Amino acid sequence: MIFSDFIDQIEELQNKPLGGLASQMKLAPKMRTQFTQEIIDSKNPKKAAVLALFYPDKNNKTCFLLTERASYKGAHSAQISFPGGKSDKNDISLKVTALRETFEEVGIISEEIKIIRQLSDSYIPPSNFLVTPFIGIVKERPNFNQNYEVANIIEVLVPDLLNDHNLTTVEMETSYMKNITVPCFKLNDYIVWGATAMMLSEIKDLFKE
Repeated sequence: MIFSDFIDQIEELQNKPLGGLASQMKLAPKMRTQFTQEIIDSKNPKKAAVLALFYPDKNNKTCFLLTERASYKGAHSAQISFPGGKSDKNDISLKVTALRETFEEVGIISEEIKIIRQLSDSYIPPSNFLVTPFIGIVKERPNFNQNYEVANIIEVLVPDLLNDHNLTTVEMETSYMKNITVPCFKLNDYIVWGATAMMLSEIKDLFKE
């Protein structure tokens, strides 16, 4: 998809209905399906926000940004995610959280990013976070400046997200679960699962409908 064609579709993307939980559950791990909205509300989850950033690559094709988290002693060590993180007391909104965290993690100045729309919240049971995703764009490929939280920058072409051949399942082991089978995307040879895959599933449905 040429980036100019993507730009032409923005108004349509802003006005389409979201797939919400139905879209997210297509890529939800089994453990996530056990959490009803009532259970989530009872846990008083911490707030966080992430940014799905779209931009032209060096060939003017539309891609979006994922990051590989650095390894650390925590629930989400080395996982693939969008730039983002927990809300700070000084953040006046979750949109500000997503923009601030994106700048801190990969060095993209907030003023350069145009937020297109907010997506459906996604709950992450292991860390008890309720994450609000946003779609944003920049008109040129960013000059990335990643911090210590980011091991690798991952640039994914939009057609690769839309290609059903990149949907699969894998058996894996995490710091909090052993021998589990999870649905996932395989993008640029990275396995994308969990909350990030659920958010991408909603984005995929938004783009395809």
